[in-house]
Amino acid sequence: MLQLARVQEGLVSTQQCDAAGLGRHRRATLQRDRVLVPVVRGVQDLAAAVERRWGPGVFGVPPPPAVTRRAAVDRDPDHLRRRSAWTALLMLGPDEAVAVGACALALHGVQGLPRDIRPEAALERAGGRDPRGAARVRRFRVGDVRTVRGARVVAPDVALAQAVCELSREHAVAVLDSAVQQRLVAPDLGSVRALARGRRGAARAADWWPLVDGRAQSPLETRARLQCVDLGIPPDGLQVAVRDARGRVVARGDLGWRLPDHRLLVVEIDGAGPHSAPAALFRDRARQNAIVASGALLLRFTAADVHTHRIAPEIRHHLAGAHRRTRTSAAPAV
Repeated sequence: MLQLARVQEGLVSTQQCDAAGLGRHRRATLQRDRVLVPVVRGVQDLAAAVERRWGPGVFGVPPPPAVTRRAAVDRDPDHLRRRSAWTALLMLGPDEAVAVGACALALHGVQGLPRDIRPEAALERAGGRDPRGAARVRRFRVGDVRTVRGARVVAPDVALAQAVCELSREHAVAVLDSAVQQRLVAPDLGSVRALARGRRGAARAADWWPLVDGRAQSPLETRARLQCVDLGIPPDGLQVAVRDARGRVVARGDLGWRLPDHRLLVVEIDGAGPHSAPAALFRDRARQNAIVASGALLLRFTAADVHTHRIAPEIRHHLAGAHRRTRTSAAPAV
C-alpha cells in the first residue's frame, strides 16, 4: 500500500485497501493511530507513512529542516495539484476515470495553473456517479487516453482546450507557454484551438492565443510579460542573448528591450526556489557580472514584485529615462 500511495501522491482508495487485505477494522485502527487519514469519502491519506519510509521530498521538493508536513505540503503547489487529480481519480475509480482539464495538465507537468484546482475527472462510459461530491464529474469527451504518473489522463492538447476556456487570461497564457516550452503541443497551437472552438468560454480566449510564447521559462516570466503588454511596453524579446565585445553570448536574459542608444535593457525574474540555493546564487552572480560588463542595463525582480505588479511601471520608468537622455544628447547646441 505504501508503494501504491507513493505513486498516487500519498493517497489510496478504500477499494484499493480492501483489495490489499486492509479491511475496515484494520483501517479503523490505522486511522485512530493517524497512520491512515480520511481525505474525502472513499479516499485515504498515507503520505506521512510514505515519507517516513522514503524520506521527506518523496513527492516533490524536499522541505527545509524543522518544517511540519502540513507546511511542507503548502510549499509545494505542484504536489497539491497532483493530489487534487488523484483525489478525483480515486473517488471515481482509477480504472474507469480519466483526469481532464486542469487536473490532467497537473499530471502532465504543465506549469502555470492556479495554486488550488478542483478535483475533476471524466468517465468514459455513459452515466457516471453523482457529481455533487468533492470530485467534479465532467461530461468531456476524453479521446486519446494516456497513462502519466500511473494515472489515466487525456492528451495534452485536449486538456489544454478544456482548461483554457475556464482559466483566467494570466493562468491560461502561462499554461499554454509551459506546454509549448515542454513540446507537449505544437507551437502554433492549431490542435488546441480547434478543440477549444465552440466550448463555453472559448470566445473570451480568442485574444489570448497571440500572447503565447514558448520561450518563457516560467509562469513568473509569463505574468511579468503580460503586465508589460498591458502597460503598452511589450518586450522586444524573450531569452535575449547578451553578447560581450567579441560577439560571444555570455548570458541570456528573461526579457529584453532595445534602448535608443542600442544597448539592451535586460530583466531577470528570480523565483524563490531555483535561485535561493548557494550554487544558484554563485551562478546568478557570475551571470549578472557578465551582463553588466557587456554594457547592458540589468534589472532584477522577484516573485513578490510580480505579485504586486511593480515590474512594468519600473521598466516603463527606465525606458522613458533612456528616451529622454537620447533626445537630450541629440538636441543641437544653441
